[in-house]
Amino acid sequence: MTGSSVQPWSLRGVWFDACKCTIPCPCSFAQPPTYGDCDGVLLWHVREGRYGESRLDGLNVVMLASFVGNVWGDHSDAYGAVFLDERADEAQRGALQMIFGGQAGGWPAQFNEMFGGEMRGMEFAAIDASIAEDYSDWSVSIPGKATARVEALTGPTSGPGARVEVHNLPGAEVGPGQPPAVWGRVTEESADAFGFRWERSGNSSKLIPFEWSGPDAA
Repeated sequence: MTGSSVQPWSLRGVWFDACKCTIPCPCSFAQPPTYGDCDGVLLWHVREGRYGESRLDGLNVVMLASFVGNVWGDHSDAYGAVFLDERADEAQRGALQMIFGGQAGGWPAQFNEMFGGEMRGMEFAAIDASIAEDYSDWSVSIPGKATARVEALTGPTSGPGARVEVHNLPGAEVGPGQPPAVWGRVTEESADAFGFRWERSGNSSKLIPFEWSGPDAA
């Protein structure tokens, strides 16, 4: 795929993860994960998007991923598997693969290069994602493959409806210059696909809105 064949694109949406780390996930602060390795479920929900003439509004992408070490520095044994929204038509499917595969430039290309993971597989699937407007909870489910349900982090001194936010994360998976991360506590998380298998609760999650575009300027 040559650079000249990449269409102009833009995405605006919300990303979240549910990972193995305790709260808060050290990876977000560009530190090694709690237990030295990490794995989890990641969701990208596109609120508004386009690739050339193809609209991508409302579509979802899910990734299962694992690695050992500091994902922002020295790490190894990086693996991933991707699920793309089965509601996408042929043009939208191609667009999602171009963008999230890194061939269309922008932050996804930088993130993929940094992660350097071996992909175990990709398939189109029914993805049920829910994100409360006030960020009180968020979830994603792929029947029989992956689940993550999260409640916004609260505590005895939290104000009513207030969210735990961190600004200017040094290790934001959605890239630099994005809105604050909202912290959460996982109530249910599981994976059983492409060699990824776990079932747990009580671990860390964060949600970050994102806005990307591409391809990169020559």
